[in-house]
Amino acid sequence: MTDALKRLSDEGVAIWLDDLSRKRITSGNLAELIDQSHVVGVTTNPSIFQKAISGGEGYQAQLADLAAREVTVEEAIRMITTADVRDAADILRPVFDATDGRDGRVSIEVDPRLAHNTRATVAEAKQLAWLVDRPNTLIKIPATKAGLPAIAETIGLGISVNVTLIFSLERYRAVMDAYLTGLEKAKAAGLDLSKIHSVASFFVSRVDTEIDKRLDQLGTEEAKALRGKAALANARLAYQAYEEVFSSDRWAALEKAGANKQRPLWASTGVKDPAYKDTLYVDELVAPNTVNTMPEATLEASADHGAITGDTVRGTYAQAKAELDALAKLGVSYDEVVQLLEDEGVDKFEQAWNDLLKSTEAELKRLAPEA
Repeated sequence: MTDALKRLSDEGVAIWLDDLSRKRITSGNLAELIDQSHVVGVTTNPSIFQKAISGGEGYQAQLADLAAREVTVEEAIRMITTADVRDAADILRPVFDATDGRDGRVSIEVDPRLAHNTRATVAEAKQLAWLVDRPNTLIKIPATKAGLPAIAETIGLGISVNVTLIFSLERYRAVMDAYLTGLEKAKAAGLDLSKIHSVASFFVSRVDTEIDKRLDQLGTEEAKALRGKAALANARLAYQAYEEVFSSDRWAALEKAGANKQRPLWASTGVKDPAYKDTLYVDELVAPNTVNTMPEATLEASADHGAITGDTVRGTYAQAKAELDALAKLGVSYDEVVQLLEDEGVDKFEQAWNDLLKSTEAELKRLAPEA
């Protein structure tokens, strides 16, 4: 076992776990990962909760109580998921206090069925922040077109946000703009900007999966040479955009008022193609003031054989741009790919949520008291 995770952390990359379940909380596993594996945050999404709750372990007593109260299935899911997030937030509270609110955070997502409804997203974000009632929560809002004004409004209310499902550089710039707009609103309302935090979750592996598929269909030597390059190039150019925005005059005025930078968060960092090293999206995305949220398998692989050799992002921008330009020359449409991935991402989370509704409803019916 190397201490690659410590080196990663020392390079300015916050290691967050992309998973949560009640068993992970009650068994002491989450506390152990914080203590031994440099984990300083947790992210959840509808797919993670669907897997955890459908697996069932640790949820039966609460489900029986909810069935006895005859609550709706939506209320039951919110009671269950916010209980897990609250407990995880309590376990991470010492990290939150030690890092002055920067880390030690747990993310919970708004109902994915609201992804295209700005007003409902803001209302849900407020409700979730109230329901979890922990200062170290991040409310996840998708970076859809309807999500952008919701992000600005939620930040403006002083609620910390994890912006999710970012695939394109253009949309990422719009996300950073929404964050700054939100901070300006919060400042105008007299809120303490130093208490507001945000991360922007830029998705990685899915970009390679989709673009590699198109390269394989082309089948030329030029196409083969570009396999496994797009996701890293995209993420590295996102970091370049981050550096530009957070060195602007607009940002300087907010920083002077106590604001925190919105950190880029590398999401979807589990490698899906067995031809690639399983720590590819960790080793090659090392840069200061970033977050890497990893599934447990990626965390373990990085601990075991991650190759952390310093900053692997800055200094790569010209090469990254050349790689994306080469894809365009082969006829692979960047705009088409990133829009498809956003649409698929929203659909996948909505499907996971619907599956969770169905399985939870079946459990509530099974446990309902007999009339």
